[in-house]
Order: sequence, then structure tokens, then C-alpha cells
Amino acid sequence: MNTTAPIDTIVLMSFGGPEAPEEVVPFLKNVTAGRGIPEERLEEVGEHYYGFGGKSPINDQNKALLAALRDEIGRRHLDLPIVWGNRNWTPYLTDVARDEAKAGRSRFLAIDTSAYSSYSSCRQYREDFAGTVDTLAAEGVEVSFDKIRQFYNHPGYAEACAELLGEGLTDFAGQVGELDPQRHRILFVTHSIPDVMQAASEVETVGYRAEHEELMAWLLDGLEAGQRLPAELVYCSRSGPPSMPWLEPDVNDRMTELAAEGVTGVVLVPIGFISDHMEVAFDLDTEAKETAADLGLAFTRVATVGTHPRFVSGLVDLVEERLAQLRGESVETPALPGTTPLSPGSGACSIACCRGRADKPTLPNWAPAAG
Repeated sequence: MNTTAPIDTIVLMSFGGPEAPEEVVPFLKNVTAGRGIPEERLEEVGEHYYGFGGKSPINDQNKALLAALRDEIGRRHLDLPIVWGNRNWTPYLTDVARDEAKAGRSRFLAIDTSAYSSYSSCRQYREDFAGTVDTLAAEGVEVSFDKIRQFYNHPGYAEACAELLGEGLTDFAGQVGELDPQRHRILFVTHSIPDVMQAASEVETVGYRAEHEELMAWLLDGLEAGQRLPAELVYCSRSGPPSMPWLEPDVNDRMTELAAEGVTGVVLVPIGFISDHMEVAFDLDTEAKETAADLGLAFTRVATVGTHPRFVSGLVDLVEERLAQLRGESVETPALPGTTPLSPGSGACSIACCRGRADKPTLPNWAPAAG
């Protein structure tokens, strides 16, 4: 092993999910730890999982992405292993990092499975890395973490989204015939977040909502003339107390309003999600699809990027970009026209771009020049 290399292992970092019915409530307890949510409420939320046999789709999807990334890394002869760790269920990040350290690999470059800037989609992963660093340090094991930048405006992600949007609109046209801007709408969908989290994401970047809007604008501009429809951003997966404002409108509420206005069909584009995990499988493919049927709306849900070759290639481009930056090399940081790559200064995330709670740790072993 080359001990002078800046990184010796890549880690795909994700949320995690249960694999069996008996794992659902323990998993949800992990997700909601410290919030005081009663078990009976977790059982209610668990019904979403029980409807899918008690198994979340996310783990199999991560395995598929891991295999695709491993193939692309091998094709480029990067000579770096890639492993997979989760926040809320096995394989837990700390366990994976411990095993890698025992094998002599302790300097990790993370790919997290969210494209945008916010506490939940970026900063919380950094806190996970910090927690792993601290836990293993207490065991006498030293590890460090760096990560690629958020990738909503990286060409790899955007071009994969564009191809899938085109395919979805073709499918929708097969249902309804000619697309009609008076009767049909494109609804770009992402995970709702609390308003306070949205405000925090605007500290040093354009913010969570505006990042989606930048990608939307680019995707719409690239459509063929016959595929252009009015479009807007909507949200799903809201949670938390009703007294706390979250980003709106909800996808189901907006479809109801559109149907009342004479719209007869919708195309849902889940640009906030990279794979068909529970927020897509339940919130969109089950709940939103049922809402559309109740309203008499024609309905198409565009595919997520998953293991799309352009997306996978783009992630490895970002790995190579960050490795070059860590070696002190000058490197291009591509982004969509009119947008700024989320790699200020050295290329690492700014420590202020998605501020966390005051009682949460920052990342002690972050790259030296990172914000």
C-alpha cells in the first residue's frame, strides 16, 4: 500500500434500511433516536415497510450501485477498493471503517447518496463521519474521512436525469397522445425539509430549493419543442409536528389543485432521489399514483438515475477530481452552465454550507483546507 496516497479506500455512504419485518421498528428507532417518538407511532410509520414485505428497497439498490462503481473504478485502473456503510442499519459505517482499518486502510473518501446541500442531505453525513472518527479513536483506531462534493449540477447526474426525463415524456405521450401544455404538467419531486433547514442551506450556497430549480431549468431547456410542458417543484415525505413549517406544496395536494384547474395528466420527475427507495416506492409509486387515479389524471413516474452509466461515470469523475485536489493538483470542476460547482477553495465542502445544530459535532478529521 502506498502510504503517501491521500486516500486508500472509497466508501459509499447511505441511509440504510430494514431487510425483514422484525427489523422495521428497530430501524425506525435508529432513525428517530433522541426525538422521543412513541413506539406505537413507529409502528404506524412501519406500515409503509410492511406493505413491501418489511424490506426496504434501498439496500439492494446500494449493492447494485456499489457493483457498478466498482466496475467503473476498475475500468479506470484507480486501484482503490470501494466499500459500503450506512447511517441507520447494517452495514454500519463505523463497523465497516473498523474492519478496513484492521486491514490497513484508514483514509476514506466518501460518496454520499444525495445530490443537494442541506443538513439532512450533506451535513448530517459529515456528522456520521465525525462520530465514526470519535468512536474508533476511543478504541485506539485512527481513521479519517473526506468526501466528494454534492453533485446536483455535475454533468454526470444532470445528463442521466435528462435522458430519463426524455424517456418518461415519451412514455407519457404514449398514454395521452400529443402533449398539451394546457392539460399536462411536469412535477419535479424532491424530499421536503423544514423551512429552518432550507434557510440554513442558503448560508454559503444558493440553497436546497434553488439547487433543484437550477437543475430543473437546465432539464427543461434541453427538451425538444414537442416535449415542453409547464413545470414546477413539489415535495414529498414530509414528517415532524404539524406546527413546524416544511417546504410545500406536497405532491398530492398540488395534483388535487391541478385537477381542479383542468389538468388531465402529470409526469412526476423524482430529481431529489437517486434510486427507487421507500420515498419513491411508497410516496410516489403508491400514494401519489393512487391520488392521480382518484383524480382521473394520466400518470407517469420518470425513473431515478440508479445505476445509469452516465451517473456512475460522473461519480467516479468526482472521485478522481477530489483525489487530484487532495494531491494539490489543479483540476477542472465541471458544472452546468450558469451554476457553481459545490467545491469552494480546495474542492472540499465548505463547513458553513449546511449548518447543523449547535449540539452536534463538526468533522474533526476533515481535509485541512476545507472551510
